[in-house]
Amino acid sequence: MKAFMKLKLVVLSLLLITFFSCDKESGNSPNASDPTISVRLVDSPGDFKAVNVEVVDVMIKMDDDSDDESGWISLEAQNETVNLLDFTGGVSKVLVDRFPIPTGTLKQMRLVLGDGNTIVIENDQAIDEEFDLKTPSAQQSGLKLKTNAVIEEGFTYDFVLDFDVEKSIVLSGNSDNIILKPVLYVSTEVSSGIIEGTVTPTDVPSTASVLVDDKGTPETEDDFVISALTDSTGAFALWGVPAGTYEVMVTPLDEESNYASGSAIDVIVVNGEITTISDPIELMLKPGSISGDVTNDIVVSVTLKDKVTEEIIATIDSNENGEFLFEDVTVGTYVVTISATNFVSQDIDVTVETGTETTMEVVTLVAE
Repeated sequence: MKAFMKLKLVVLSLLLITFFSCDKESGNSPNASDPTISVRLVDSPGDFKAVNVEVVDVMIKMDDDSDDESGWISLEAQNETVNLLDFTGGVSKVLVDRFPIPTGTLKQMRLVLGDGNTIVIENDQAIDEEFDLKTPSAQQSGLKLKTNAVIEEGFTYDFVLDFDVEKSIVLSGNSDNIILKPVLYVSTEVSSGIIEGTVTPTDVPSTASVLVDDKGTPETEDDFVISALTDSTGAFALWGVPAGTYEVMVTPLDEESNYASGSAIDVIVVNGEITTISDPIELMLKPGSISGDVTNDIVVSVTLKDKVTEEIIATIDSNENGEFLFEDVTVGTYVVTISATNFVSQDIDVTVETGTETTMEVVTLVAE
């Protein structure tokens, strides 16, 4: 097989990781526009070696600030025991990560603790001793915190539970009676924005997506993709996108489509705001290619020129057998000029169609 001299005119690559999540029991999945909530635990320092608390759940109540025990929604926090003193100095523990919740006003939140709570205190001999922490019955259902946070469609909200250890530990005379009476403070902020845009052509069903570098590190394990389908008008909305600057990629759903991916770069997202991409993201027709063969079996110079604009796209040399190949050529009509020293040049019209290779008829140059 003869070797070909190749020129790549357009390079477009896309790595799109699609995540699907569903409720294993019901088969339902959250709506992409549902607001989501993340809850982190931090701690104010305390004069102890360790304060270990068993986290059972985090729960919320929407549009209801009553003391009624009905209406609480579980955020399905992982049941685990954590040392509160590990989460000081800017370190936090993620209890809930982007969990979908209803819109409305989040009136109350509570942290539910189990009974496997302990404390480690250094005794007079500088030896660490561990003691059980007793939890009053009134605290076992979880300390209720008032929030009154308005939750809107499409945004992600970060809640921070600040566990004040120093105020939460009650020393009642002896080591057999150390009581845990949690003192917590809650704060919240909108931690995402929304990207809206359109795609052209509008009749090509597509997926719009952004890659989120969740921790801002070179590692990819914590990265994730936010994606959405275009509607019948070519419009899309990407919900819950953290603040930052993104490239929005749009890819046709049909891999056999005549259209390639398109993108919009430098799209800036601000927490709590909607960013609208002003111009439609254009899906370009997939490029084609042009191949040819000169029977003189010599190296020839081949120039590709746009027939309409007369712009020279590229010039390459064939291989020693006169064979050449232009790859990734935009759909359109071109003039291919073949020339060599001591030979009469030839101009040949060539039409390039999407996704196909146009093979020119063999050419024989005539000596001057």
